[in-house]
Amino acid sequence: MAVVRQEFRADVVFADRRDPILGSPPCRVPDCDRQQTLRRLCDGHHQRWKRQGRPDMDTFVRTVGPVTGHGPLTECTVVGCGYGVGQHGLCNTHFDRWRRAGRPDRAAWLAGVAVTDTTPRPACELSFCTLWAQPRSPFCRGHMARWHYHGRPDPAAFAERCRTYGAPRFDFRPLGDRPQLRLELQYALQCRSDEHRTPTRHWTVQPVIRVVAGTTVTSLLDWSAERWKQEFPVRGSQHTNGELAFLRYARTRVEDLRDGSGWEAEFPRDIWELRRLGIQRGNAARLRFDRIPQPWLRALSKRWVRWRLTTGISVAQAVVDVLALTRFAAFLNDAAPEITATAELSRELLERFLAALHATGRPAKSRAKDLGSLGSFLTAVRQHRWDPTLPADVVIYHEDYPKDRQDPLPRFLSEQVMAQVEHPNNLDRWPNPAGRLVTLILIRCGLRIGDATRLALDCVIHDGSGAPYLRYFNRKLRREALVPIDHDLEQEITRQRARVAERWPDGGTRFLFPQINANADGSRPFSDSTYRQQLNRWLATCEVRDGNGPVHLTPHQWRHTFATRLMNRDVPQEVVRVLLDHESLSMTAHYGKISDTTVRRRWEQARKVNINGEHVSIDPEGPLADAAWTKHRVGLATQALPNGYCGLPVQQICPHANACLTCPVFITTPEFLDQHHQHRAQTRRLIAAATARGQLRLAEMNQQVLANLDRIITALEADVTPLAASEGGEVADAG
Repeated sequence: MAVVRQEFRADVVFADRRDPILGSPPCRVPDCDRQQTLRRLCDGHHQRWKRQGRPDMDTFVRTVGPVTGHGPLTECTVVGCGYGVGQHGLCNTHFDRWRRAGRPDRAAWLAGVAVTDTTPRPACELSFCTLWAQPRSPFCRGHMARWHYHGRPDPAAFAERCRTYGAPRFDFRPLGDRPQLRLELQYALQCRSDEHRTPTRHWTVQPVIRVVAGTTVTSLLDWSAERWKQEFPVRGSQHTNGELAFLRYARTRVEDLRDGSGWEAEFPRDIWELRRLGIQRGNAARLRFDRIPQPWLRALSKRWVRWRLTTGISVAQAVVDVLALTRFAAFLNDAAPEITATAELSRELLERFLAALHATGRPAKSRAKDLGSLGSFLTAVRQHRWDPTLPADVVIYHEDYPKDRQDPLPRFLSEQVMAQVEHPNNLDRWPNPAGRLVTLILIRCGLRIGDATRLALDCVIHDGSGAPYLRYFNRKLRREALVPIDHDLEQEITRQRARVAERWPDGGTRFLFPQINANADGSRPFSDSTYRQQLNRWLATCEVRDGNGPVHLTPHQWRHTFATRLMNRDVPQEVVRVLLDHESLSMTAHYGKISDTTVRRRWEQARKVNINGEHVSIDPEGPLADAAWTKHRVGLATQALPNGYCGLPVQQICPHANACLTCPVFITTPEFLDQHHQHRAQTRRLIAAATARGQLRLAEMNQQVLANLDRIITALEADVTPLAASEGGEVADAG
């Protein structure tokens, strides 16, 4: 009673037709203010449409007249008279006068008749009626007749009924003498209105009221959600989802009201409902600690997860952490049930847990996640002194993590697939322009799907020269980042902003891609899962295929493709790292894979010299080009050198283990200049030391190496400056 406001405590709650949540769109017939029911018509016009044989809807809407409702009634034609018409366009009083005058020409008679009395007359009790009330009646002539027709009910109640006729109404009277049930459903309706997100129509709520009224319960909490599901009628093979969803929503809201919300109320529970903590839950609705049987471990786990959530980790990571601790708890319960406190843990026990994890056969990456969560948990317990009895040797070391010996496969998409994805005709087949634009941003900017769907409405900024940049928030690193875009993509974003402004003209949304449904105020962003569902349907519609059949791709593969394309265009890896907003080059190297064609092109273009500093050239179009490239690749795999390549035939074994700089088949390129400079400095020091010690033979042997290094460096440095300038130009163009 304390939380339900007065306007929602009425037996019949009326909603404004224009209310985006509790109201409903008006009838599509012009000048009809009644709410839609079926086929976007009000009940009255829908009945007329059926009686006329279901004619063409557009023709019917243009030609049909209004139904009885709130339209203005005709007033007397005598100037200054505000009574309603009785006969011949006159009120009862003026019609009687005209009749007694012998029914003269009405136009001439009206010219000589006028009401000169300016005394205010009482108006009709109906707020939308402008006529005068009849003498000794609260209503005008027309509404008085309607009042008589309905049996002269209470005038105030009749006026309210007429005022709200055709408006959305929520009738709680079927609940009778069960005030608790009525208040609970009224509270749910109030919550829906306050949240201002999901439209709640009376035709959804009213069946719920009837179902609840047909039971013997006194509160929604008397039955579980599954028990309530059994009470709903089944249409075809499914329950009426909207009605059942509202009942579940109502039960959840009442349960939250009973149990309380916030950390003080939720922390003691073993199952945390994230909605009560005000946490955007994503794909997880709750965190379960009830599966951790040890009370001491459960208490520490809850304290750790609460601290983690308040530092801003994602709900998905919190779920991973809880699952990892649950697995550790299950191991303790089976392998060491005698442990009853943190002080009884040991390094030997952790090693047994490592062995048990390995025996499960789960992938190394999954086991590493468990160990990472457990290690962070133990570190936090020790760091915050939540339990000072934790032994010092109970630690997860770096060496404890499983080694994944499999190199990750490249995840970029082939150009055959990308050509189909980027084809204008296929892009135009997206079911909505928002999904199409998200796809373009993912392909051309390399964003993560979560960052792209949460772009701000003002996400485009310009530099001093007017070049556009896309500004986004990197949720993984929790910082803002920029990526350059072209003017075509900027125009697409501008058009999307116009569509958002048209849908939410009051500026209620701050997202470039607001959620399409259940988002009346525009406060919720486009859902990642919704985009993935639309993407899968779009790929099936466009029949995107590769050599193995229909393609199934994930949005993140476009990020890998973006990086790979840049690297294959000779964009330096550091530039690609900045565009992807990575913290390390190793992560960028994982994303971008240089194709074999690009590597060969670079090898062909590189200046190659032998130990005499002589240029070694191979014609890319010559008959030996393919054979030379194959020889080079096999050489890389079988004879790895720190400062060049071996030109020895594959079938021949080299007898000189460390004499490459005196070997006639040694070949090197400018990419090894740093190693050659270091080698020359070391050789000079070695010669100086050998000479000082009188080791003339050793000094003589290294003089040939030094001479070859001088010739190699001189020849390679002659090619570095123009090559660097050329690469710098390519980088500038790519940027």
